Order: sequence, then structure tokens, then C-alpha cells
Amino acid sequence: MRIRIVDAFSARPFSGNPAGVVLLDSDTFPDTAWLQQVATEVNLSETAFAHPLPKGGDADWALRWLTPTAEVNMCGHATLATAHVLHTTGTATGTVRFTTRSGVLITAVGDDGTITMDFPTAPLTPVEVPPVVAAALGTEVRSAYDTGHDVGELLVELADEKSVRTLSPDLKALAGRGGRGVIATARAENPDGDYDLVSRCFFPAVGIDEDPVTGSAHTALAPFWSARLGRDALVGRQGAGRTGFVRTELRGDRTLLTGSAVTVIDGELLAAG
Repeated sequence: MRIRIVDAFSARPFSGNPAGVVLLDSDTFPDTAWLQQVATEVNLSETAFAHPLPKGGDADWALRWLTPTAEVNMCGHATLATAHVLHTTGTATGTVRFTTRSGVLITAVGDDGTITMDFPTAPLTPVEVPPVVAAALGTEVRSAYDTGHDVGELLVELADEKSVRTLSPDLKALAGRGGRGVIATARAENPDGDYDLVSRCFFPAVGIDEDPVTGSAHTALAPFWSARLGRDALVGRQGAGRTGFVRTELRGDRTLLTGSAVTVIDGELLAAG
């Protein structure tokens, strides 16, 4: 059984967000405990597991995502990584439909080799800034929003790009507040630059202290910043040390996420499920 490590939301190795990808030969998933053991062994933000579905249905592949400690409802970078593996290995061509915990997600490869994913737009509900979050971040929080069940994170707006880039949160305090984690964001310092917004994501409650580039977070960042900047198409830059870029296009209750990917490791998983 092959296992691959793919850097998503980047066109070059050792940047973006690495994801494990396991394409299964079976028509069902192995036991969840085995999936979790593999994800724990890989020890990346997420490992994706996919198996083919019968032809003629609503989807082509079934897809699940697991962190080192838990299964999640939505993951953008591991979906991008899976689509990349399917196309680069010749396993699939054209549009690929995945059935997931978040419904059917569709991916397509562009002429430039980038992959566009069609995801549900996250609903944003204004909430009071939790004191524990403000204290854990150690900086001014201008506003906070609940992002709904699938994303499951708290979106917080900070004062400026520098505040996001220099964050050094109390991860233990964030893990103890409940919920999956926190998305911290601000408008790009240079409005005429290569990107429109910046973000960083902290998910210590599910074993991810900081996620380098989070596709699912951009289903919340897209409506948040599109409303403020007056444009449906935006580019997000995420991360501090290891970074990547996500192109977003808001289409009502759907958000298109576009990025590149590159395979950096292709190996054999010996402990079959």
C-alpha cells in the first residue's frame, strides 16, 4: 500500500502544508482505530484516506481526514493533496468528486496545474470575544465569529498583519477552551501586494499546535474578508515560518479554494489495515 506526503498550497517542496495521503484498494474503509494509528504515526496536521466508489453514483471516491489524535469534519489541504495524488499518478482525470463528512466536495485541475476545490461556505455568527482567547493570544482582538459545525473554529480579527505574524499564543489555554481551535486574521499590510489577507491557525485541542496552511479556514475567511474588501476573489497568505497561499472565490453558499501541490515523499505502508 502506497503512502505519500504532499505539500499543499505550495508549488515547491518543504513549504505549504504537508499531508499524508493513502489511496486504498478496498471498497470500504479499514477499522477507524487503524486509520487513527496511521495518522498518529505520520504525525502531520492531517492524513487523508480515500477509496474508490462504484461508477454512476454522486461521488467517485470516499474520503476521510484524521489528525494525530482525532477525525475531523473538513480539511482543505489534505483534499488538495489527495486530488493531486490521483491526478499525478493517473488514477483519475478531470473532475473528481469526494463524499465526506462535509458532503460531496468537487475538485478540478486547471490548465496551469493548480487544483480548485468546491467547498461549503462557513456560516459566520458574531460572538463575544472569549476572555480566555484574548488572554491566550496576548493581543487586541477586534471581533470574533463562530464558524459553524464543519469548520468548528473561532475566527478572530486582529489589529494588523504584524499582530498575526508575531503571535505566540498560550497553546495550553487555547486547548482548554473547547472547540477545535482559533483562526487569527488581519488585512494585508500592503493592499496592492500579492495577497489580500493573512491568517494563522492554532488547533491544539486536536493535536495540532499550529496548522501551516488551512483550506477549511478559508471557507470562513473568504466571506469575512469579501464583505469588507468588496471583492469575491481574494488571495490569503497563511503561516509564520512555513507559509502558503490560498486563492478564494466566494460563490454564495459555496467557496472555491485554489492552490498548488507537490509530492515530496512516496513510500510503502507496510502495516496494512
